[in-house]
Amino acid sequence: MSKPNAARRLVLCGLLSGLLLTLTPPGRADEAATQVRVTTSMGDFIIELRADRAPLTTANFLRYVHEGFYNGTVFHRVISNFVIQGGGHEAGTWKLKPTHDSVFNESGNGLQNKRGAVGLARGESPHSGNAQFYINLVDNPDLDPVPTRWGYTVFGRVVSGMDVIDRIGEVATGAVGPFKQDAPLKPVVIEKVEVLGAGAAHVPAVTPVAPPPAERILSPK
Repeated sequence: MSKPNAARRLVLCGLLSGLLLTLTPPGRADEAATQVRVTTSMGDFIIELRADRAPLTTANFLRYVHEGFYNGTVFHRVISNFVIQGGGHEAGTWKLKPTHDSVFNESGNGLQNKRGAVGLARGESPHSGNAQFYINLVDNPDLDPVPTRWGYTVFGRVVSGMDVIDRIGEVATGAVGPFKQDAPLKPVVIEKVEVLGAGAAHVPAVTPVAPPPAERILSPK
């Protein structure tokens, strides 16, 4: 696809996303927002999910939560004044866990990569995100979409425990296991992720597939 056509397609996707957002009833995000508690070896934090803005990404994340996929994984990438990223590699072995199919990029949903925002990690391809997630330590506008390129989908925000996120963001990092840099020298383990409230009762039936190439956050520099 030529660059002009790709740009027009991205703009069209953004316009369609905007139209869908205008059809969302006011206040819906606050009336019954799903929250999940993430218990780590450095403390707990709570994420409020935005299914009203990122329905596909939120459903994808909750599927992994209900399966217990994130339990016993690590934050394998910590970049000070940028992001922390995890949810894909097993603690101890650093093995990349098998995942479901990737999800469609919903970065044109109006949510921005502000401090505390939670997004879906991906590779070079805009639609390659599946299990790994990241949390913004600062405002990162370079991760948001523009008319000429896709961004990184924000699907939630940390509403409690941002102090824990900040502490994780300050740990010493370097070369560990398969990672040449930015990995915590002392593992930061995601011990458990659980849905709070009524949403905890729903467990979708899914089948895992072979692991994809390692996901990464592209540096804005």
